[in-house]
Amino acid sequence: MKIKYSTLLLLFCLTTFPLLSQISNSQKNSVIFLIDDLRPMLTSYGNSWIQTPHIDALAKKSVQFNRAYCNVPVCGASRASILTGIRPARDRFLSYDSRIDKEVSDAVITLPQLLKQHGYKTISNGKVSHHTTDREMDWDEIWNPEKAISFRDYIDPKNKLADKNSLPVPPFESPMVDDAVYFDGKIAQKTIRDIEIQSQTPEPFFIVAGFRKPHLPFNAPKKYWDLYEPSSVPFPSNDQFPASAPEVASRWYELPFYAGIQKGKSPSLEMKRKLIHGYAACVSYVDQQVGEVTAAIDRLGLRDDTVVLLMSDHGFSLSEHNRWAKHALFEIELQIPLLISIPKIAGGKTTNSFAELVDIYPTLCDVLQIPKPTQLQGSSLMNALKNPSTIHKKYAFSRYHRGETLISERYSYSEWKNKKGIITGRMLYDLQNDPGETTNLSQNREYSKLIDSLSNRISAMSSQYKIIKK
Repeated sequence: MKIKYSTLLLLFCLTTFPLLSQISNSQKNSVIFLIDDLRPMLTSYGNSWIQTPHIDALAKKSVQFNRAYCNVPVCGASRASILTGIRPARDRFLSYDSRIDKEVSDAVITLPQLLKQHGYKTISNGKVSHHTTDREMDWDEIWNPEKAISFRDYIDPKNKLADKNSLPVPPFESPMVDDAVYFDGKIAQKTIRDIEIQSQTPEPFFIVAGFRKPHLPFNAPKKYWDLYEPSSVPFPSNDQFPASAPEVASRWYELPFYAGIQKGKSPSLEMKRKLIHGYAACVSYVDQQVGEVTAAIDRLGLRDDTVVLLMSDHGFSLSEHNRWAKHALFEIELQIPLLISIPKIAGGKTTNSFAELVDIYPTLCDVLQIPKPTQLQGSSLMNALKNPSTIHKKYAFSRYHRGETLISERYSYSEWKNKKGIITGRMLYDLQNDPGETTNLSQNREYSKLIDSLSNRISAMSSQYKIIKK
């Protein structure tokens, strides 16, 4: 049982005697669910098809951010940005292979490093950083299911052998196996064991469960595939790349790395159906793992002492714009689910205030009452958490390679520049009247003043984030 102090006393101790914050038993635990490639295709976000009862239950205890965005739509870079609180720049945090220890100064304090300094047990389970060796000393423990096995995590012997030999493998499988056979089931069980162990110690804990699904390939136990009738699989209406969009807006196509997919050609209707079906199965599989971890938190009586966050590193296209990937600046690939559950803050509420992944670090600092390092480039979401009608910020800002995107309440504006800083491509979408981003308005003179305003804001935002290099 954690020692309870009054708010005034705690604030006095933290401000007057900083060292007390490092040993105080009044600090809250924190569990983060960091889910790979999860778009807000959840019941709590209005989706009526994919079954996510456990995440929906968490949403009822959380503040849900309806307009949350990643800062870069690719795994490694996004995670580096989350853990440092630093935005991507033109020479930092842009690739799937990004590393914190190679792209920023050693003076940068990562989130787990800061919490470790303040007396927290810090544990990374599964895919948290893209590289397990990236700033590994910032964690008390880094754990992955089976290091020798490919991240694709096949169970079928034929698929497993093909993957081992770098041969083409199918983009999905659905064996009749238990949850713990796949990585995410193992990650959930490891996280539960960690919570059980740490519940018996006086030190607070910070545990991140980095689930690998629903990232390709869409591998999940058959029982989750059986939740869905194949004939009911929905198809997006915006399945063509916008004719007016610049080619630079869609450079990456992830799916052709898998068997049965022809490069440069859209999958067959039947293949599309199986892919979307597989994605849904993987989401439901991860949902079950989230449920088992949250059930353990409740069973151990830790709910009143534990902050719980659920988020994704970026979105994912399921045939929208004829894409099956992230790596682009469309809304569907930038928007993420974000649920934040904080003891004594009423849940079951939603906010339309903008949130960015770079805001997670300063928010946790405020929630856990830990001083913020000066490097942080996001801002705390506490005001929106306490009062969901509060507009925390009016824009979200994302970047991918030479492209930059500004998302406002109504519009999404993107522009690409060459090495000389000359704009080579633009996109402008009216999200209110064209939520599927099918009509690029950037060449319409009617919007020239709006484009100039948004472009100037992008330049201003881009310039204020200094390069923090080694």
